[in-house]
Amino acid sequence: MMAVVRDEFVKAGGAAVSGETHGAALATMSTGEIGDFVSLLKPRVMSLVVFTALVGLLVTPGYVNPVLGFVSILAIAIGAGASGCLNMWWDADIDAVMSRTRNRPIPAGRIMPSEALSFGMMLAGGSVVVLGLASNWFAAAFLAFTIFFYAVVYSMWLKRSTPQNIVIGGAAGAFPPMIGEAVVTGHVSLDGFALFLIIFLWTPPHFWALALVKSEDYARAGIPMLPNVAGPDATRFQILLYTLILAPCGMLPFLLGFGGAAYAGAAVIGGAAMLVLAWRVYRHRTGPIATRAAYQLFAFSIVYLFGLFATLLVEHLFGLGGHIAVDLPRIVALWQWAAGSLS
Repeated sequence: MMAVVRDEFVKAGGAAVSGETHGAALATMSTGEIGDFVSLLKPRVMSLVVFTALVGLLVTPGYVNPVLGFVSILAIAIGAGASGCLNMWWDADIDAVMSRTRNRPIPAGRIMPSEALSFGMMLAGGSVVVLGLASNWFAAAFLAFTIFFYAVVYSMWLKRSTPQNIVIGGAAGAFPPMIGEAVVTGHVSLDGFALFLIIFLWTPPHFWALALVKSEDYARAGIPMLPNVAGPDATRFQILLYTLILAPCGMLPFLLGFGGAAYAGAAVIGGAAMLVLAWRVYRHRTGPIATRAAYQLFAFSIVYLFGLFATLLVEHLFGLGGHIAVDLPRIVALWQWAAGSLS
């Protein structure tokens, strides 16, 4: 890497944002390796997108040619990677001042911003075209909208303008199961929306738990995360509130009939654990115990979401789930009867 410090991160058409990296700089020519370009795709985020899209595809009634299904999931993965790449291109200036992101390829000077932009746009366009040819153009249009929502609506607008950035922007990460469903049917249904809602409600407690312990980093970068704007206590209350809504919504696949008994068990146990951890975050507000509680919620929330979708996937792969007839009116009637008996 050349030991030259540039004070400008070039964005589109010569627009620039100043920012000096810690010992690394943007050189006139990329020194990035294959691994650097892969990291632009945010592989950990991409893996979650691929997994939830795969579950959305496999739990949807209908038939998809296995080869075309594989190509469709690959296209969705590439589209997710394109979103991550465009996000890193746009956020290079703030990545340079945050401790957990300053070593990313662009602020570290291994990849030029113009290269990242070209790479991201190429992947975005290619993924949409491939998905349209492999499945249908509704699914492709949905993928295009998701990329736009994450790269433009969230990254360029919401992230730097409102403390609700994670809430609204979280929709982009919740769309993949619906795209997976659209690959099979050419449209979306209440089943796909239920999976969307679970991820959408999961996103704020997951990211705000991390924001509580990384608030100084976000403040240094000028990102209006909720702890920096409303304060830690208000953030803890919001985490608990969203978790209280998330836990019962986790039962939606069972209530709608495409989750079985194993899924219901996972949703009840996982939801209860999320509530306990969210309560601990709300209760413990200072010192190492508060930091530990936030980290525990952040870490377990990943296990929780993966567990729900993995259980749903296993049920359908082994014929344990499927679309089971769940009589919601009868469930409501039984609940009312039980409540009346106890009163």
